[in-house]
Amino acid sequence: MERVVTPYEGSGHRPWDDAAEIPAPLRLHRTTVSPRWVDYNGHMSESCYLLVFGDNSDAFFRYLGIDEQYREGGRSLYTVETRLHHRREAAEGEPLALSLRVLDRDAKRVHVFHEMRHGDTDVLLAAAEQLLVHVDTSAGRSCELPAHLQHRLDALHRAHAVLPVPDLVGRPLGIRR
Repeated sequence: MERVVTPYEGSGHRPWDDAAEIPAPLRLHRTTVSPRWVDYNGHMSESCYLLVFGDNSDAFFRYLGIDEQYREGGRSLYTVETRLHHRREAAEGEPLALSLRVLDRDAKRVHVFHEMRHGDTDVLLAAAEQLLVHVDTSAGRSCELPAHLQHRLDALHRAHAVLPVPDLVGRPLGIRR
């Protein structure tokens, strides 16, 4: 059985530069709607939105310094919760441009927000709010991020704090009456 492979698999991570300006938000991933992602309604299937947001997360992990070498050390970031917001359809061949911002963080967790926009028109297609947890993969439980990653997340959080919190963040799910 084949495993899921992200577009960044095997690419390592970029070196961190404390003096470099941190984009707010990060724009690390672009892709095109694959024919494999299109469903019987003629647009991108709902599960494929999550696949693309996952690829955006992987680009973020590598920006942060989490790659195959880091994971070989028995640590990783896992997604513990995701909330997807679908706004517009995306058709086969259309360009997708993704962004990510760090909303909050503590010693073990990272709260991020993704946006997926049409690569040509900048129309918002979907958004995802995620809670990530740092995990000791051999113990199968959460653990603190190492100091160098906490330092980087602090810098990202500060850089992204200048952005307004998206209206979708923390919104309860349910039928409004």
